Amino acid sequence: MIGWLQCSAGVSGDMLLGALVDAGVPLEVMAAAVEVVAPERVSLRSETVIKAGVAATKVHVEAAESHTHRTWRDIRAMLQEASFSGRDRALGVFSRLATAEAAVHGTTPEEIHFHEVGALDAIADVVGACAGLDHLGLDELVVSPIALGGGTVRAAHGELAVPGPAVLRLLQGVPSYGGPVPVELATPTGAALVTEWATRWGDQPPMILRRQAFGAGTRDLPDRANVLRLAVGEAATTAGQEPAAGAAGEPAQTPEGVILETNVDDLDGRIWPEVLHALLSAGAEDAWLAPILMKKGRSAHTLRVLTTPEHAPQLRRVIFTHTSAIGLREQPIRKHALDRAFTTVRVDGYPVRVKEAYQGQHLLNAQAEWEDVLTTADRLDLPPKVVLARAMAAFWIDDQR
Repeated sequence: MIGWLQCSAGVSGDMLLGALVDAGVPLEVMAAAVEVVAPERVSLRSETVIKAGVAATKVHVEAAESHTHRTWRDIRAMLQEASFSGRDRALGVFSRLATAEAAVHGTTPEEIHFHEVGALDAIADVVGACAGLDHLGLDELVVSPIALGGGTVRAAHGELAVPGPAVLRLLQGVPSYGGPVPVELATPTGAALVTEWATRWGDQPPMILRRQAFGAGTRDLPDRANVLRLAVGEAATTAGQEPAAGAAGEPAQTPEGVILETNVDDLDGRIWPEVLHALLSAGAEDAWLAPILMKKGRSAHTLRVLTTPEHAPQLRRVIFTHTSAIGLREQPIRKHALDRAFTTVRVDGYPVRVKEAYQGQHLLNAQAEWEDVLTTADRLDLPPKVVLARAMAAFWIDDQR
């Protein structure tokens, strides 16, 4: 499954929430994630609105006014203590925000005080959007060049020119453009979300379109629809053509990937979990460690990172920045992936997603999403293994597979 975000009217957190609901993600999925994170009561409400003749979904984040200014350390602790689908991505989004704000204000990410992006509605935007994108289960998300707008905007530190410095910092290295109207179109939260989730940038890729969805912004623009469009479908080699399958119905080959690897024998073992988190936050498809024995009997680890050629440069920087490695190996690879789909089952009333893997029309594998299992286990005060067994029983027996 592939998605394409058209950002010709910019991008913001609430616009992305609306596009996800319009694309079929249950509002309850995002609301449940927000509920386990938000330190104060926050609710989500959706409605259909018309923007310049286009029907779109508007998601309202309803929260009591809060004057608490939270640091990146505060928000990271909140996220790490919670269990919800897309949590690692939400951590990645706020890490990007902290890094950008720190660079703009001349301080460190750990000490940066969030203002607008630390408010309850922005926490809800990030957590809800990450939970929704995770639920949608896209294999790839392509994002168009982002319209930034112009003029000025009132922020916590005073009046700023649009685009704001944090937005431009977040969008370094990706396509964007000023205008086409003199108002703010791309917010820091929206910029951080799309740069965290995008697998590549450009116009709509060849795809078999299954659905288009529209997320509405708050403002009414004078001559255009203030909407974020999300197109969802299957990837195609050329427009209107399905991807070629392998021999005898084998899974289709995906575009070329890259494996980055290095042997490290002098890094404190307590650092490795943060290294893996940094790699996944920077766009790695997977990252893992294997213990090895090097020359002279030295214990070490081999770090391997699976990624795309587009993300390889930034992931090389992460490896050199976060580890003691002074060199690495890079190998081009091809992957074979089964088709995937999601089914939601309920365990004592709570939703648990099950990922299905198909070869053609044949279901070969199914497994409950572990973050959903943990969330449900916590709410029911049950061991995760019990929730896992019940979820898979509901999948195999109730659906009579």
